[in-house]
Amino acid sequence: MTKIIIKASAAQSDENLIEAIAEGDPIAMRMLYQRHCAFLKRFVLRLTDDVSSVDDIVSEAFLDVWRRAGTFEGRSQVTTWLLAIVRHKAHATLRRGGAVQLDEDVAETIEDPSDDPEITVSKLRRDALVQRCLEQLRPAHRQIVDLIYYQEKSVRQVSHLIGIPASTVKTRMFYARNRIARQLGKEGVDRASL
Repeated sequence: MTKIIIKASAAQSDENLIEAIAEGDPIAMRMLYQRHCAFLKRFVLRLTDDVSSVDDIVSEAFLDVWRRAGTFEGRSQVTTWLLAIVRHKAHATLRRGGAVQLDEDVAETIEDPSDDPEITVSKLRRDALVQRCLEQLRPAHRQIVDLIYYQEKSVRQVSHLIGIPASTVKTRMFYARNRIARQLGKEGVDRASL
C-alpha cells in the first residue's frame, strides 16, 4: 500500500504536494525534498560560496516549508517560493558570518570519467574563467545571473523573488553580461567559444 501512495505522490504537482504537506503528509514532504533539494543546494552554494553550510541552510528551509506550507497562497510557483525561503536563510547565514570560501583547488581535481585529459583540461580552464568573471560581478548582478541562467527563472519570477521591478532585473542582467564580455575579451576569449 505504501508503494501505491509513493507512486501517486511522485506524479503530483508541486502545488498538490504543498497542500498535502500542509495537512501533515510526510510522504509529500519527502517527494518535494527529493524534487528540489539538488537545485536548491546549487543555488545556496553559488549564493554563499559556503560548502559547509549548504546542507544546513537547505534543511532549515525545508523545515520552514513543513511548518508554513499552509501559508502558501499560490501567487508564485512553488520553486520560486522555495528559492525565496532558501535565499532568506542563506542571507541570514551570511549576516552571521558563516561563509567559508569553496576550495577551488579541490573542485578542479574532480574529473569527468567520460572525458579524455585534453577535454578535462579545456573544461577546467573554461569553468575557471567563467567563475573568475562571475566573481568580479557585484553581488546583486551575480545573483541575477544565477537565477536566470543557472536556476532558469524568468525575469518576472526573479523580479517577484527578489522584490525588485522587472526593469531593474533587465538592467542588472545587461550590465552583468557586458562586464562578463569585457572580462572574457581581456582574457582573449570570444564569448561564442564558451
